[in-house]
Amino acid sequence: MLTTLQATDPGSRLAIGAVAAGVTQMPPKADVLGSLKPLAAIVRFDRDEEIVAQGGKAAYCYLVVSGCVRTVRLSEDGRRQVGEFVFPGELFGWEALDAHDFGAEAVTPVTLHRFARLDFDGLADRDHGFARRLRELTGIQVRAGRDRMFRLGRMSACERVASFLLEMTERMNLVDRPSIELPMCRTDMADYLGLTIETVCRELTQLRRDGTIAVERTKVTILDRRALAAAGCRRVIH
Repeated sequence: MLTTLQATDPGSRLAIGAVAAGVTQMPPKADVLGSLKPLAAIVRFDRDEEIVAQGGKAAYCYLVVSGCVRTVRLSEDGRRQVGEFVFPGELFGWEALDAHDFGAEAVTPVTLHRFARLDFDGLADRDHGFARRLRELTGIQVRAGRDRMFRLGRMSACERVASFLLEMTERMNLVDRPSIELPMCRTDMADYLGLTIETVCRELTQLRRDGTIAVERTKVTILDRRALAAAGCRRVIH
């Protein structure tokens, strides 16, 4: 099920990444690849198809060309955590060591460029600029992990949902387009935010009652971006 997100106040161009404490850094962009692009293999996966198995050998990394990918991890008792959503122009799998800590699945039908890790690592050995960029990307990933720890540990359910909507508007460039479609279902949202699907639905309903968003079937309209940003950056104080 696709959820459509539409903004009605494009004049309010807030710096969402600065005001929403739960907004994480996005995965690395494709411009780091440089001379590796001619070595890419084109692969395609259908909706919900597994791309990378959790615990599988980290032989490849991937660039999303079209569609959306989620990284997932299952606990021993079967509970699922969505680690991140990866959009066109973004990389995943590059940071793995010998094996993938998280699996990866297609949220929608996806087209990917697949790169051999041997080629990736070889370029880092030869090209100091490429190696420096990888170190920068590693720092971004560490910062994103810290942001996520804060979100899951010190944000209320409402704050998590509001910051998620803000994160997606930033990631998918909503300020430049009147409407976008979020490819993930509410179960994906819940597993990403560490909530139950019932809680996600309840908090979306509350934001609707507050006049912050409007919900019509699969379409969500942002009526008050400032109020949504305020809801996303409030901190829980103990």
